[in-house]
Amino acid sequence: MSNRQINDAAHSNDSWLLRFIKGIFIGSGFIVPGVSGGALAAVFGLYEQIIRFLANITKDFVKNVVYFIPVGLGGLAGLVLFSWGVSFFLGNYETIVLWFFVGAIVGTLPALWSQAGEQGRSQKDIIISVVTFILGFILLQFGASFFTGSVAANFFTWMICGFLIALGILVPGLSPSNFILYMGLYEQMSDGFKTLDLSIIIPIAIGGALTIFGLAKFFEKVFERHYSPFFHFIFGIVIASTLMIIPVGDAYAGFGFMQYALCVLMLALGTWVGWWMTNLEEKYK
Repeated sequence: MSNRQINDAAHSNDSWLLRFIKGIFIGSGFIVPGVSGGALAAVFGLYEQIIRFLANITKDFVKNVVYFIPVGLGGLAGLVLFSWGVSFFLGNYETIVLWFFVGAIVGTLPALWSQAGEQGRSQKDIIISVVTFILGFILLQFGASFFTGSVAANFFTWMICGFLIALGILVPGLSPSNFILYMGLYEQMSDGFKTLDLSIIIPIAIGGALTIFGLAKFFEKVFERHYSPFFHFIFGIVIASTLMIIPVGDAYAGFGFMQYALCVLMLALGTWVGWWMTNLEEKYK
């Protein structure tokens, strides 16, 4: 059975609830700093299908829309839920919550590695993963410093936020919230999603749509012609972005045994959730 036939089988058999849950996780990547919606889509086996759909919007349009409805609803639910919860939990339990997200990504890494090697794995592919990991970590560590400071909130800057959010879908490992946070617009954006403020949501949607439909075809071509190098590139970026959100240093100030135990528990819980999700994916395939 070819890869496309396998994808078609997954397309038809994947449960509505599973796609909705995946959408919630992917939606968290648009609002939780350090988390990438594109990376989560990749590790949950939806990245390829999303790119193909966006790059060929008229092909099997009804079938694809029906398939992605629960993903989209889950994404919106995740966006709203995490908008409400992110300020409180990250404000009061940031270190503990981040360990859950680290675990959720770690739990999916074996499946992502397997997916990267579906069409074979050469020494060159492994080198790509290693080099991408090193360069990705450096760029993610220092690149966001260009956005340090507060940017005036207006229609244009909200469109830029939409552009960054869309890149978070197209480029696995890129966390748009990190850059929006450094721009000083994160809290306003979060509040806008919570209150359904159209003056914020509309320009973000426009910027995101222009970016997605402008670049999706390019990413599809890269995927089709360079499958193995591309997914090994994704693997390196995912590891780099995961290391970026591991709490260090002062994040543990004032911690006692209970807080450290909760960090370990959340890491284990997140790992199990990620493993469970990817095993469900394999079951339906």
